Amino acid sequence: MATVLITGGTGMIGKALVKKLSGRGYRVVVLSRKRMQEKIKKSNRNIEFAKWEIGKKIIEAPAISGADHVIHLAGAGIAEKRWTRKRMQDIISSRVDSGTLLAESLEKIPNQVKTVIAVSAIGYYGPDRNQSHLFSESDPPFPDFLGSTCRQWEESIEPVTQMGKRLVVLRAGIVLDKEGGALKKFLQPLKVGLAIILGRGDQIISWIHIDDLVNLFIAAIEKEHISGVYNAVAPGTVTNKEFVLTLAKTRNKFFIPVRIPAFILKLFLGKLSGELLKSVTVSSGKIQQEGLSFIYPDIQSAIKNLLEDS
Repeated sequence: MATVLITGGTGMIGKALVKKLSGRGYRVVVLSRKRMQEKIKKSNRNIEFAKWEIGKKIIEAPAISGADHVIHLAGAGIAEKRWTRKRMQDIISSRVDSGTLLAESLEKIPNQVKTVIAVSAIGYYGPDRNQSHLFSESDPPFPDFLGSTCRQWEESIEPVTQMGKRLVVLRAGIVLDKEGGALKKFLQPLKVGLAIILGRGDQIISWIHIDDLVNLFIAAIEKEHISGVYNAVAPGTVTNKEFVLTLAKTRNKFFIPVRIPAFILKLFLGKLSGELLKSVTVSSGKIQQEGLSFIYPDIQSAIKNLLEDS
């Protein structure tokens, strides 16, 4: 099988993708600041590690020259910390600098890479303009922090198309995975019977199950007609209130819905609170037109699957 080089392979999405690719027989090479990471066990000979240092603009040349496909996931977590000025700069630079280094390395180091697949995010679009509009891939970036970050993120890897490589960009919605991310944060208060609704609770969430996202990455490798930008979101959007109550009813027999007012969120989270309170309604139409389907198209089936072993 082919060799897939992955950046960000120790993150939530990366770990799931490495496991699935190696299980399908792909040789996987994970770029890491350390030559070996304990977070991903070298459990089979299909998984290897190579070193890169973004700040020093260094990538081990054999990792590039030996790859058939590249998946670019690297980037600091959006919602892990309060958005201080430094954190916002880290969010931008971790994406843009890594994408630029990858593109420059693919230009300088002789290689046989056919496909580059990069993750982006639906933060590209900003908040909903009106109730009837679904964001599609042709909509422009919104001129706020996340919109600008996503635009620069995508532009940093765009030069690979000039090298004759097929580029696929997946703008991911909120990724639901029982190992971490948003789902884990919502589950924490449910341990004491509290279902936390953010603000009014009517803001639309565009989301995707981790298994469906991983399958989209694999489809982008294996289906050569797929090219360009695609929204990686499930067909069934949901409000924050609907999401929280579905989660609570599936997880607990008894719970108390608790609404956290917007001003409280802003007090504790600052600018990040705006991302939790805005509606972003995104269309999955383009990816479905490619003939790709979702294992978990609605929030009920997704949550049932994610909680069945918890």
